[in-house]
Amino acid sequence: MEEPQIRFDDGAAYESYMGEWSRLAGEVFLQWLAPPVGWRWVDVGCGNGAFTELLIRRCSPEEVQGIDPSEEQIEFARARLAALPAQFRIGDAMALPYADGAFDAAVMALVIFFVPDPVKGVAEMARVVRPGGSVSAYAWDILGGGFPFAAVQDELQALGSPPLWPPSVEAASIDALRALWRGAGLVRIETREIGVQRTFADFDAFWAIAQTGPRIAPRIAEMAAGDVQLLRERLRARLIPDADGRITYAARANAIKGWVR
Repeated sequence: MEEPQIRFDDGAAYESYMGEWSRLAGEVFLQWLAPPVGWRWVDVGCGNGAFTELLIRRCSPEEVQGIDPSEEQIEFARARLAALPAQFRIGDAMALPYADGAFDAAVMALVIFFVPDPVKGVAEMARVVRPGGSVSAYAWDILGGGFPFAAVQDELQALGSPPLWPPSVEAASIDALRALWRGAGLVRIETREIGVQRTFADFDAFWAIAQTGPRIAPRIAEMAAGDVQLLRERLRARLIPDADGRITYAARANAIKGWVR
């Protein structure tokens, strides 16, 4: 049987699953990046526009171009940011449809592990940024346990049904990111970890969202009802609520920034 693929074809579902996490990490990332106002940006792998919106509201750019391979996500982003200075198009991170030096900055937010060839993806970001401009990214440290729903990932693995892995999951490590940025000829490279946490009203609220993720949902759909119940029980025992029943969960991303010569 053909292996299921990780697909992001529902902007609204992505918003509840990952949008809040993206903004939490994105806030810290943009504070660290500290870009000037008025820059021209390309948001590579913009998805449903969650980070694009944050970028516009925090950095007052002159222009933002968002690009993503999912038609459904692009449509959602266009509707979401219809009143803001952003344009969106379907496209490939490894073959950006822009001229050399067209932007002041290029960014990938939670994307690099989905790019089949990260070397090409980073090289393309560097190509479309002017000399002296910024190339940056942040990505969940999936292999290091930093994914927002790593507990579900771990328990699926323990039950013999590992979650789907992005095609370039190893690219999100700090060492891999540094190597990619150096390989693209970028200079003044800096990295950091970004730790964030999100609170859910109770375990059921956590579970309702966690099981919808495109890495996890296909595996749960394949499981027998009894195994799904066992997964819930193992997670409930693992995630200890506070006195009000709330579940607070932490995640960690790796971030990198560099400059075009």
